[in-house]
Amino acid sequence: METQSRGHLRGGGCAPSERTASCLLLILITGVCCVHALEMSTGKIPFLEAVNGSTVLLPCTYASCIGITNLYFKWEFNDNGTMQKLADSVIPTDHVDPNKVIIYRERVEYVGTSKGNNISILLWNVTFEDAGVYSCFGKNPKEKGKNHTAFFTLYVVEELRVVDNTLTIIIASCVGGSIAFLMAFMLIKNFTLFVLAKIEEKNKECLVTSSGIDNTENGLSGSKSTPKKA
Repeated sequence: METQSRGHLRGGGCAPSERTASCLLLILITGVCCVHALEMSTGKIPFLEAVNGSTVLLPCTYASCIGITNLYFKWEFNDNGTMQKLADSVIPTDHVDPNKVIIYRERVEYVGTSKGNNISILLWNVTFEDAGVYSCFGKNPKEKGKNHTAFFTLYVVEELRVVDNTLTIIIASCVGGSIAFLMAFMLIKNFTLFVLAKIEEKNKECLVTSSGIDNTENGLSGSKSTPKKA
């Protein structure tokens, strides 16, 4: 009985640990999938300043770690709190163009492509009324209806502001001048060292030659001297 009780306790002690490890693994896998779930993106700079009357691109791409099936997407414009649909469609699967894209507003054109998961649109001849926030929405049934929305802000102006580059030019000139001065200094330094080395070498040659002449005159050059007659 005691042996059985001990065995039962040991078995009971292992079971929670195994269940805990399994739960942690399941949570980890689920967390990874959630992190890499459907994501819509309007680029690193989700805003644009456009001139009145110009044509602008409203960018949007989608990504999913497990792929898509009948991905539904739509573009909407926030008109003072009222969401106006601009375009929508369904993409059957990866690397396939969407079914017929329905356009709900004039001056809107779908320019997306299956390459790069691109579902961008063009807005022609923008007006000041077009300024505002645009949303790119996607819903993927393959991920149990996982959905995500990305936003893009459009500013419409009469004319683009002229950027004053005076400070940039001054800084660039100073940096360029400093580099040029440093290079000139290094060239002059190297040239000076070269001239000094040549002068020193010439002086050494002169000293060696002078020493040889003195030794010859004093009969120390190794040659036999002529003895004087008595």
